[in-house]
Amino acid sequence: MTKWLDPVEQRAWRAIVALMTRLPGALDTQLQRESGITHFEFWVLTLLSEEPGHRLQMSDLAHKANASLSRLSHVVSKMERMGWAERSATTGRRGVQAVLTDSGYSKVVEAAPGYQDAVRRLVFDGLDPHQTAQLADLSEVLSTQLADALSHGDASPSTEDRTEQPPAP
Repeated sequence: MTKWLDPVEQRAWRAIVALMTRLPGALDTQLQRESGITHFEFWVLTLLSEEPGHRLQMSDLAHKANASLSRLSHVVSKMERMGWAERSATTGRRGVQAVLTDSGYSKVVEAAPGYQDAVRRLVFDGLDPHQTAQLADLSEVLSTQLADALSHGDASPSTEDRTEQPPAP
């Protein structure tokens, strides 16, 4: 039988949904306006910029970016056309690496201050240090729980009996 969300869980869930739907759009808007890139493109550029040699195996980059290999490949192709990245065959290992070019590094450095300002304004300015630490802890727990569930195939609907009625609003 389905266990419906209690009022506090419902409140928390609605807040998470609001964040998941509104924050990415706000960050995309800021980055598009100021730097001409999407949030996901910025995130991929950032991840590459943090790696030794500014390079990473495509499958590893997809994992770090929380993206499918197909989506990442599409974005890296666009970044190649823009001159921000290139692909390189991996010696001694199957697959291809994404490599950040000097132009790509300059792009992420150019976009970073506006992005940091937006993140601070949209998320952290409304929190005190204790709340920020709580947010970090809760986000890490939820991310781990989600990763575990997805790795075990738990994201599919349950086959349990769903005859219980939802609580009255």
